[in-house]
Amino acid sequence: MKPVRVLAVASEVYPIVKTGGLADVAGALPLALKAHGVEMRTLMPGYPDVMRLLAGATEIRRWPDYFGGPGRLLAGSHDGLDLFVLDVPHLYDRPGNPYVTADGVDWPDNGVRFAALSRIAADIGHGLVPAFVPDVVHAHDWQAGLAPAYLHYDNRPRPGTVMTIHNMAYQGKFARELTGAIGLPWESSFDVHGLEYFGGISFLKAGLQLADRITTVSPTYAHEIQSDEGGMGLGGLLRERAGVLSGILNGIDIEVWNPQTDPHIAYRFGAQDLTFRAANKAVLQQQFNLDSSDEAPLLGVISRLSWQKGLDLLLEAIPTILAEGMQLALLGSGDRDLQDRYKAVARANPGRIGVMIGYDEILAHLIQAGSDALLVPSRFEPCGLTQLCALRYGAVPIVARVGGLEDTIVDIGEAGTSGRDATGFKFGPVTADAFAGALRKANAAFHDKPTWRRLQLSGLATDVSWRNRAGDYAALYRDLMASRA
Repeated sequence: MKPVRVLAVASEVYPIVKTGGLADVAGALPLALKAHGVEMRTLMPGYPDVMRLLAGATEIRRWPDYFGGPGRLLAGSHDGLDLFVLDVPHLYDRPGNPYVTADGVDWPDNGVRFAALSRIAADIGHGLVPAFVPDVVHAHDWQAGLAPAYLHYDNRPRPGTVMTIHNMAYQGKFARELTGAIGLPWESSFDVHGLEYFGGISFLKAGLQLADRITTVSPTYAHEIQSDEGGMGLGGLLRERAGVLSGILNGIDIEVWNPQTDPHIAYRFGAQDLTFRAANKAVLQQQFNLDSSDEAPLLGVISRLSWQKGLDLLLEAIPTILAEGMQLALLGSGDRDLQDRYKAVARANPGRIGVMIGYDEILAHLIQAGSDALLVPSRFEPCGLTQLCALRYGAVPIVARVGGLEDTIVDIGEAGTSGRDATGFKFGPVTADAFAGALRKANAAFHDKPTWRRLQLSGLATDVSWRNRAGDYAALYRDLMASRA
């Protein structure tokens, strides 16, 4: 089988820089693809954390003026990942979050910052690095959306292009005046068939319009985003391009998320013996100042606090949680109003509701290992990763019937008709009443120990790895190459 060379373009890559699921995918997929004959190198910006970890990287090219200041292209590796790094200090040498200021406001030059990333991706696609000339350039989310556009408008022989949507809600919208400043031809690119989007420009729209193939991170989400509501202004475009759109489920790194070897949990365990889950639960209850009780179902949440994630619905479900004798341990941050409301609920219900604002990777692992059920009440969810981790750790998912949650969890009432073993609970429509009903159903199942154990064991037996998913990407790349031959 002929090897395939792919340049991935991503604004964050785990374990180097992470703000969400995009980083997990960008970090895990290249490693999984090696078994399928795909050599993937990932291009990312030279944020401070990246430069510290790749201090010994090799300089490939240097420019005195790259989008307004000196820049370099570096090559290096970290944790098994082969990387290209665009080191442009005036664009990327900033503290904290890659996208926003300390006040949570978008950096005003984000359009230039990520146009620069896409421009160098196109140049690598054209052969800037002779030792690695890619067959395919794979752009992730709006931050890389101009890579297919630059390659298209360069009017030169080029590699195939793939655009992956991780979340339609983030579209990279900017003023139309940016078009010329970032080196795209105004006459041909500022057009309904190019970057133009309601009088401005959208990096995501450009990628969706001009890439050879489009993927998103679950089959159900691929269907949802073709609707006017789910497409968030781009549904019509995605319906037009439905023939090149596919949904490939995300996986998780089963070495990082492995309860038998996980260094972050209090007690390790496996599917053969779940005894130590109770010990992890006790430690989790201590961490969140919850009453020590093995008989109270402990619900875990690891989430951004936002409307999309349905965290306002969870607040409405607090009376049900309390009436059913359940406990809640929530780790997350986001909307300030939601943060304040959750802290108030925790203060009003000591021993029953525990809340920690922020994100802590170690605590996230403990929540998976110690909670009885994991809640994901999202209004839309392209794929979702926390429910996959929950399956791996024996925490039973309770999820909304949307996107990748629909595709990855088998509801207790669907097991017979689907031919698959039940792994959790799904509710729809995404309302407070439907969510409360799922919680009551889960509570009844929790107190039926044989039923709950079957749910846990079915989850633990589910393949949530990248093995098969990576094969789907490899097949996509090869199909794209064959179509362009």
